[in-house]
Amino acid sequence: MSEIKDRSVETFLDELASKQATPGGGSAAAVMGAQAAALTSMVCNLTIGKPKYAAVEAQMQALLSESEALRQTLIGMIKADVDVFDKLMACYGLPKSTDEEKILRTAQIQVVLKEATLVPLECAKACAKAIELSRVAAEHGNLGVISDAGVAVMAGYAGLKSAALNVQINAASLKDREFAEAQLAELDTLLQAGEKAGEQIYRIVYEKL
Repeated sequence: MSEIKDRSVETFLDELASKQATPGGGSAAAVMGAQAAALTSMVCNLTIGKPKYAAVEAQMQALLSESEALRQTLIGMIKADVDVFDKLMACYGLPKSTDEEKILRTAQIQVVLKEATLVPLECAKACAKAIELSRVAAEHGNLGVISDAGVAVMAGYAGLKSAALNVQINAASLKDREFAEAQLAELDTLLQAGEKAGEQIYRIVYEKL
């Protein structure tokens, strides 16, 4: 079976809309982040080589390398979300007829729940980075495609907020509250910074229209 990233957009959306549990919101969050990175790359590609923007050529080249690397990272996170969800569902399906089985099942669920908390947290971090990369595109990119830098920041912010929901729902089920609270604290920092940056960058774009 082909990976999600190799399927058409229509097929992906059909799968999102279906009764299947995966792909779901976590994969959609990664797609949002990947779109943000791709749009930043677009602004770079339409700025590089333009005499009017020769002064920022090197900066745009560097940004393009970063945004493309980030896009690939986020594409990988589409499958990572599906994989960890499937692992978690497999744990919930473990036998629980005896006390020993119940103990083993609970322990396995808790182990995978930690992973299911960390996977969307990594996606949130990547989306936060996508937001910051879009700032450079908004500040120095070709004015002819400046609105695309605005869409980039909004896609990155949507991805961040969406990934956060998956961190929060999985962290809520963790018995290791010290671990859970540490991840939630890191997430809260990302959300606060992302909200502030998102508003700033959107305003930068808006004022250039």
